[in-house]
Amino acid sequence: MSTRPTSIRPPPIDQRPRNKLLACLPRDDFQRLQPHLRTIPTQVQQVFHHGNEPIRDVFFLNGGVASMTIRMKDGTMVEVATVGSEGLIGIGALFGGGVANGESMMQVPDTNAEVLPVEILRRELARGGAFSDGVQRYSRGLHMLMMQSTACMALHSVHERGCRWLLMTHDRVQRDHFHLSHEFLAMMLGSTRPTVTVVAGALQKAGLIEYTHGRITIVNRQGLEAASCECYATVKAYFDCLGL
Repeated sequence: MSTRPTSIRPPPIDQRPRNKLLACLPRDDFQRLQPHLRTIPTQVQQVFHHGNEPIRDVFFLNGGVASMTIRMKDGTMVEVATVGSEGLIGIGALFGGGVANGESMMQVPDTNAEVLPVEILRRELARGGAFSDGVQRYSRGLHMLMMQSTACMALHSVHERGCRWLLMTHDRVQRDHFHLSHEFLAMMLGSTRPTVTVVAGALQKAGLIEYTHGRITIVNRQGLEAASCECYATVKAYFDCLGL
């Protein structure tokens, strides 16, 4: 799916995006970036970057959740991290040859995203200042999230991981209802669709969620937190300390 829709518009003058990295910038810093930003709509399964391809643009979500995934030889995809309005998609542009190590895909769409050419990103990072500081903080947070997720996948049950992921998504979309397919749930949990059915059924029976035809409703937030592994609280506390 194309990441460059035919309908592209710049953000309105002096109107800040909802993305936190852009919203918190000093006025002069944002106005320097603004002419280079393009606002695009987001939709489910929209691919931002393909694995092993050069990163030409980075994306700042204004809502929703995108997945960073790794594809195995048999075609199976596993989620290694998620990105919301706290960060950016295309962090690989900061390192080495600027090639995407995996695929980045929209999982839970909400409104739109800001697109910035990677050469502008690199210019601003070299300049230093508030934008560079924010991106570097987010890079540390994403690295920590990926490390924690690796440990979580190895040590915690599929039910605990499911609760963690639902809590993170609930935080990002800031509403109790959102759409999520069996396919994406399986990718997130690193499991099969039958396992997803069992997990969703157990959480629903416990009165924590409702799940019908790919639509999830968070019914008992406190119950989800109690049923989740330690990883949700650990990651949230770290991002809170970073101001993200």
